[in-house]
Amino acid sequence: MKSRDTLIRLKRFQLEERRRRVRQIELMVAEFVRISGELDREIATEEKRAGISDPRHFAYPTYARAASARRDNLKSSVAELAAQLEEAKAAELEAQAELVKVEALESRDKANERPVDVSARA
Repeated sequence: MKSRDTLIRLKRFQLEERRRRVRQIELMVAEFVRISGELDREIATEEKRAGISDPRHFAYPTYARAASARRDNLKSSVAELAAQLEEAKAAELEAQAELVKVEALESRDKANERPVDVSARA
């Protein structure tokens, strides 16, 4: 039974690690989306200040061009993180199912032990 307790602790630890990973990715996505929104506003402000909104124009503001590149990189990172998030959620569900299975085995074993203990006393 001691090994089963160790296994249950291990499965709980693995589940918590998977949950932490999901939360971490969700926080990164939220942060990247927030920064991307700020960059959108800064780009619009810079374009308004310069009076040029066409990125192909020779006098397009350098800061707006750099901010656009950074925003585009963040958006591609968000897309990559979305795929990682789906994988992390699937791993979390798998870890949860494994924990439930091990806990069910533990409770079944304990239920089977009780009648044996009672009959041993008689």
